[in-house]
Amino acid sequence: MYREIVDFASSTPAWLHTLAEVGTDAGLFLFAALFVMAFLRAWRAPARDLALVMAGPVGIVLAYVLSEVVKVLVREDRPCRGVITTIAACPPPTDWSFPSNHSVIAAGAAATLVLVWRALAWLVVPLAVVMAFSRVFVGVHYPHDVIVGFLLGAALAPLFALLVVGAFTPAVRLVRTRLSPR
Repeated sequence: MYREIVDFASSTPAWLHTLAEVGTDAGLFLFAALFVMAFLRAWRAPARDLALVMAGPVGIVLAYVLSEVVKVLVREDRPCRGVITTIAACPPPTDWSFPSNHSVIAAGAAATLVLVWRALAWLVVPLAVVMAFSRVFVGVHYPHDVIVGFLLGAALAPLFALLVVGAFTPAVRLVRTRLSPR
Protein backbone atom coordinates (compact mmCIF):
# COMPACT_ATOMS: atom_id res chain seq x y z
CA MET A 1 0.00 0.00 0.00
CA TYR A 2 2.88 2.39 0.80
CA ARG A 3 4.35 2.00 -2.68
CA GLU A 4 0.98 2.61 -4.37
CA ILE A 5 0.38 5.80 -2.37
CA VAL A 6 3.89 7.15 -3.02
CA ASP A 7 3.69 6.28 -6.72
CA PHE A 8 0.32 8.04 -6.94
CA ALA A 9 1.74 11.05 -5.06
CA SER A 10 4.60 11.30 -7.55
CA SER A 11 2.08 11.62 -10.39
CA THR A 12 0.25 14.56 -8.80
CA PRO A 13 0.93 18.24 -9.60
CA ALA A 14 3.84 20.05 -7.93
CA TRP A 15 1.50 22.41 -6.06
CA LEU A 16 -0.02 19.39 -4.30
CA HIS A 17 3.46 18.19 -3.31
CA THR A 18 4.13 21.57 -1.71
CA LEU A 19 0.73 21.59 -0.02
CA ALA A 20 1.31 18.10 1.39
CA GLU A 21 4.76 18.99 2.73
CA VAL A 22 3.86 22.39 4.16
CA GLY A 23 0.30 21.49 5.10
CA THR A 24 1.24 19.11 7.90
CA ASP A 25 3.17 21.78 9.77
CA ALA A 26 0.69 24.51 8.86
CA GLY A 27 -2.08 22.35 10.29
CA LEU A 28 -0.22 22.23 13.60
CA PHE A 29 -0.21 26.03 13.67
CA LEU A 30 -3.94 26.02 12.96
CA PHE A 31 -4.44 23.68 15.92
CA ALA A 32 -2.39 26.06 18.10
CA ALA A 33 -4.55 28.98 16.96
CA LEU A 34 -7.69 26.99 17.77
CA PHE A 35 -6.35 26.31 21.27
CA VAL A 36 -5.86 30.07 21.71
CA MET A 37 -9.45 30.62 20.55
CA ALA A 38 -10.67 27.89 22.91
CA PHE A 39 -8.75 29.55 25.76
CA LEU A 40 -10.36 32.93 25.03
CA ARG A 41 -13.77 31.27 24.73
CA ALA A 42 -13.33 29.52 28.09
CA TRP A 43 -11.89 32.56 29.89
CA ARG A 44 -15.21 33.36 31.60
CA ALA A 45 -16.42 29.76 31.78
CA PRO A 46 -16.16 27.66 34.95
CA ALA A 47 -12.58 27.17 36.18
CA ARG A 48 -12.51 23.49 35.19
CA ASP A 49 -13.44 24.34 31.58
CA LEU A 50 -10.55 26.78 31.26
CA ALA A 51 -8.24 24.35 33.06
CA LEU A 52 -9.19 21.63 30.57
CA VAL A 53 -8.28 23.90 27.65
CA MET A 54 -4.92 24.56 29.33
CA ALA A 55 -4.42 20.85 30.03
CA GLY A 56 -5.03 19.94 26.37
CA PRO A 57 -1.56 20.90 25.12
CA VAL A 58 -0.02 19.14 28.14
CA GLY A 59 -1.87 15.97 27.14
CA ILE A 60 -0.58 16.32 23.58
CA VAL A 61 3.00 16.76 24.78
CA LEU A 62 2.72 13.71 27.06
CA ALA A 63 1.34 11.61 24.17
CA TYR A 64 4.21 12.86 21.99
CA VAL A 65 6.79 11.93 24.64
CA LEU A 66 5.31 8.44 24.91
CA SER A 67 5.44 8.08 21.10
CA GLU A 68 9.13 9.07 21.20
CA VAL A 69 9.76 6.32 23.76
CA VAL A 70 8.02 3.83 21.46
CA LYS A 71 10.13 5.06 18.51
CA VAL A 72 13.35 4.46 20.41
CA LEU A 73 12.23 0.99 21.49
CA VAL A 74 10.95 -0.13 18.07
CA ARG A 75 13.58 1.61 15.89
CA GLU A 76 11.83 1.06 12.56
CA ASP A 77 13.66 2.52 9.57
CA ARG A 78 11.74 4.95 7.43
CA PRO A 79 10.41 3.61 4.14
CA CYS A 80 12.07 6.46 2.23
CA ARG A 81 15.49 4.95 3.00
CA GLY A 82 14.92 2.43 0.21
CA VAL A 83 15.33 3.00 -3.50
CA ILE A 84 12.04 4.82 -3.86
CA THR A 85 11.58 8.40 -4.98
CA THR A 86 9.53 10.43 -2.49
CA ILE A 87 8.17 13.95 -2.41
CA ALA A 88 9.82 14.88 0.89
CA ALA A 89 13.46 14.50 1.80
CA CYS A 90 14.02 11.50 4.02
CA PRO A 91 14.76 12.40 7.65
CA PRO A 92 18.15 11.39 9.11
CA PRO A 93 18.81 7.73 9.95
CA THR A 94 18.30 8.22 13.69
CA ASP A 95 14.80 9.64 13.14
CA TRP A 96 12.73 6.46 13.35
CA SER A 97 9.45 5.85 11.59
CA PHE A 98 7.13 4.06 14.03
CA PRO A 99 4.88 5.65 15.20
CA SER A 100 4.39 8.89 13.29
CA ASN A 101 4.83 11.80 15.69
CA HIS A 102 2.99 14.14 13.33
CA SER A 103 0.02 11.79 13.49
CA VAL A 104 0.22 11.59 17.28
CA ILE A 105 0.23 15.38 17.57
CA ALA A 106 -2.46 15.97 14.93
CA ALA A 107 -4.85 13.37 16.35
CA GLY A 108 -4.06 14.42 19.92
CA ALA A 109 -4.77 18.06 19.12
CA ALA A 110 -8.00 17.19 17.34
CA ALA A 111 -9.20 14.92 20.13
CA THR A 112 -8.41 17.39 22.91
CA LEU A 113 -9.99 20.25 20.97
CA VAL A 114 -13.14 18.15 20.54
CA LEU A 115 -13.03 17.45 24.28
CA VAL A 116 -13.04 21.18 25.09
CA TRP A 117 -15.12 22.49 22.16
CA ARG A 118 -17.23 19.78 20.50
CA ALA A 119 -18.47 22.10 17.76
CA LEU A 120 -14.97 22.03 16.22
CA ALA A 121 -15.13 18.30 15.47
CA TRP A 122 -16.29 18.86 11.89
CA LEU A 123 -13.08 20.85 11.23
CA VAL A 124 -10.37 19.29 13.38
CA VAL A 125 -11.02 15.57 12.86
CA PRO A 126 -10.83 15.66 9.03
CA LEU A 127 -7.86 18.03 9.26
CA ALA A 128 -6.02 15.57 11.52
CA VAL A 129 -6.81 12.69 9.15
CA VAL A 130 -5.48 14.62 6.15
CA MET A 131 -2.39 15.71 8.07
CA ALA A 132 -1.69 12.13 9.10
CA PHE A 133 -2.25 10.78 5.59
CA SER A 134 0.10 13.40 4.17
CA ARG A 135 2.99 11.69 6.00
CA VAL A 136 2.50 8.60 3.83
CA PHE A 137 1.74 10.71 0.75
CA VAL A 138 5.10 12.53 0.97
CA GLY A 139 6.83 9.19 1.54
CA VAL A 140 8.28 9.48 5.05
CA HIS A 141 6.00 6.96 6.84
CA TYR A 142 4.40 3.60 6.28
CA PRO A 143 0.59 3.52 6.64
CA HIS A 144 0.85 1.52 9.90
CA ASP A 145 3.11 4.25 11.39
CA VAL A 146 0.41 6.80 10.76
CA ILE A 147 -2.51 4.64 11.90
CA VAL A 148 -0.85 3.70 15.19
CA GLY A 149 0.33 7.28 15.74
CA PHE A 150 -3.18 8.56 15.10
CA LEU A 151 -4.71 6.08 17.54
CA LEU A 152 -2.10 6.86 20.21
CA GLY A 153 -2.68 10.60 19.92
CA ALA A 154 -6.47 10.37 19.79
CA ALA A 155 -6.63 8.09 22.82
CA LEU A 156 -3.80 9.34 25.02
CA ALA A 157 -3.80 13.13 24.65
CA PRO A 158 -7.38 13.62 25.94
CA LEU A 159 -6.79 10.98 28.62
CA PHE A 160 -3.65 12.74 29.84
CA ALA A 161 -5.47 16.11 29.71
CA LEU A 162 -8.26 14.71 31.87
CA LEU A 163 -5.70 13.28 34.28
CA VAL A 164 -3.92 16.63 34.79
CA VAL A 165 -6.94 18.96 34.71
CA GLY A 166 -7.30 18.58 38.48
CA ALA A 167 -3.90 20.21 38.95
CA PHE A 168 -4.80 23.13 36.67
CA THR A 169 -8.23 23.94 38.12
CA PRO A 170 -7.04 25.35 41.49
CA ALA A 171 -4.41 27.41 39.65
CA VAL A 172 -7.10 28.89 37.38
CA ARG A 173 -9.21 29.76 40.43
CA LEU A 174 -6.23 31.41 42.11
CA VAL A 175 -5.32 33.47 39.07
CA ARG A 176 -8.93 34.56 38.60
CA THR A 177 -9.10 35.61 42.26
CA ARG A 178 -5.94 37.67 41.91
CA LEU A 179 -7.05 39.27 38.65
CA SER A 180 -10.56 40.13 39.77
CA PRO A 181 -11.20 43.74 40.80
CA ARG A 182 -11.48 44.22 44.52
